[in-house]
Amino acid sequence: MPTEKGSFHLFRFAGIDVFLHWSWFLVVAYAVRYRQGNYTNMVWNVWEVIGLFAIVLMHEFGHSLACRQVGGRADKIVLWPFGGVAYVDPPQRPGATLWSIAAGPLVNVILAPVLFGLVFLAKVLNWPEAMPNLYQLIKILFIIDIGLFIFNILPVFPMDGGQILRSVLWFFLGRSKSLMVATVIGFFGVAAFILLAISQGNMWLFLITIFLAMNCWRGFQYARALNQISKIPRRPGFVCPVC
Repeated sequence: MPTEKGSFHLFRFAGIDVFLHWSWFLVVAYAVRYRQGNYTNMVWNVWEVIGLFAIVLMHEFGHSLACRQVGGRADKIVLWPFGGVAYVDPPQRPGATLWSIAAGPLVNVILAPVLFGLVFLAKVLNWPEAMPNLYQLIKILFIIDIGLFIFNILPVFPMDGGQILRSVLWFFLGRSKSLMVATVIGFFGVAAFILLAISQGNMWLFLITIFLAMNCWRGFQYARALNQISKIPRRPGFVCPVC
């Protein structure tokens, strides 16, 4: 996972420090070089990347502020090529965890009609003819927001959809078993992503899938550890409050 090491401190808001990892500039270089066909000037490619990460940043703030709302700890966000990481530590309760995770995709849901409204207004104002680059940028950011929501909500751990699934299952299966089920389902999702990446020759998707697989495996190992802890004999009258 990316950390503040090798990252630039951008700003601090609501007690949350935002860092930009050095590898983020690789995305800018890629966008400027390979996505020039969308605009008449490559400067707009840079604005597209900035807009993308602005959406990601708002998504991560959704996680962080929701975690704070339920009494958890959230004080750091790191932006890097695979998106953003909000370091959140909600109270170990299924409801608190569910809200901390679901608030991120909810930001994308809120942004969607706003961006769609801007696209509609731009058409009314004849921006496709008068300001084609700006119109194209707004339209692409709307598509990006929808795409990020759909991708994130897939039930593949550790993406938001997988963690939401785990939080819901927590109500019925407990902490360790819910994580175990979510990670096992996540492995099937990772396998599907790998096949898709290979079939399309998409190196970017392949790298993202490797990152997901590593974190899914970590979650699986943690679930096994929690399960072992839950089986340790306890004194009569005492139970584990979180397993």
